[in-house]
Amino acid sequence: MPSSDDLLALMPFSLELGVRLESAEPDEVVGTVEWSPQRCTSGGVLHGGVLMALADTLGAACAFLNLAEGYSTSTIESKTNFFRAVRSGTVRGTSRPLHRGRTTIALSTELRDDTDRLVALVIQTQAVLAGRG
Repeated sequence: MPSSDDLLALMPFSLELGVRLESAEPDEVVGTVEWSPQRCTSGGVLHGGVLMALADTLGAACAFLNLAEGYSTSTIESKTNFFRAVRSGTVRGTSRPLHRGRTTIALSTELRDDTDRLVALVIQTQAVLAGRG
């Protein structure tokens, strides 16, 4: 099983955003991103794109850990519900598989703030791609 650093190395944009993985197992991937002014939209609110990128990174890592050898994955659909703004601190995300199929893997990712309030919920589908890993 690849290390957290190896998983993030597969997604250089995530490294650029400052995403960090705390744990990575097939049943659950946990990671964080820090609030910073450079990652904000107006009013000092963490940009929704940063939140979506965190969720996509965690979901992709979780999907990857559920693949057979020689397969890769790619996001084909993502649905995000935003519930509250993040104006400071750290966002912690947890991604878990909902469905592990032969051609798709569906995942649920919860994003929470420093006080464990739900910031966003993301449901995504990853395609299972043969021979591209």
